[in-house]
Amino acid sequence: MTGRVQGKVAFITGAARGQGRSHAIRLAQEGADIIAVDLCESIPSVDRFYPGATEADLAETVKAVEALDRRIVATKADVRDYPALKAALDDGVAQLGHVDIVSANAGIFIFGDQTHLVSEQDWQDVTDVNQTGVWHTCKAVIPHLIEQGTGGSIILTSSTAGLKGTPNVAPYTATKHAVVGIMRTLALELAPHQIRVNTVHPTGVATDMILNQATFRLFLPDVEHPTQEQAAAVFATTNALPVPWVEPIDISNAVLFLASDEARYVTGTELKVDAGYTIR
Repeated sequence: MTGRVQGKVAFITGAARGQGRSHAIRLAQEGADIIAVDLCESIPSVDRFYPGATEADLAETVKAVEALDRRIVATKADVRDYPALKAALDDGVAQLGHVDIVSANAGIFIFGDQTHLVSEQDWQDVTDVNQTGVWHTCKAVIPHLIEQGTGGSIILTSSTAGLKGTPNVAPYTATKHAVVGIMRTLALELAPHQIRVNTVHPTGVATDMILNQATFRLFLPDVEHPTQEQAAAVFATTNALPVPWVEPIDISNAVLFLASDEARYVTGTELKVDAGYTIR
């Protein structure tokens, strides 16, 4: 099956690398043009865990989409900055004509402290990106979708941490639960407009957010320099299926399904792509 989103335009946040780039490529493979945004900078509180994406990363996403003979409008913009995010989207819509699919994918991961020890800055940064950034994304795009009158699909990236508690990861867990609340509310508000809203809930995904020394040490605190191979063995114990993590394409395929007409009556749903993590 090809052309499952032929003629559609997808707005993707956090598109410079990882899941966001994968979503852009997968949707482009199935016929969509792309409006892509990314901060393309490191956030100081996150940089101690893993570096942020760069403008060169975003350029690689552009190259990959254009290689599929699809159009892409890519902008350096921060989901925390509503005017900048809206301007990037509006410019993309002006160039590509419309917007039909939304992937609110941008997010950050800060971890390691018990809840009462989390710093004010860490809490605020995660909330601003993972929760407010998702709201900003929806706030910017919903007027376009309603005015067009042709329906649409909004897909919010949550996490397994949006469905169950995760020790020492309070800010991330709180915001990913909040994303589900946003989704459920919007699904009801937007249903009269034939706009569907769903969440995806990955287990660990093989991206820079997970494949780094800081995350490995979260699972192997007694190992000074844990390797990916050592970490994989521990990660695999958290999933029901015998895999340590999934690949970005696995989440992209779920996004594609929710974006396509195959999911035309799927709304208000939490779609798990978690290798059984949440049933352990």
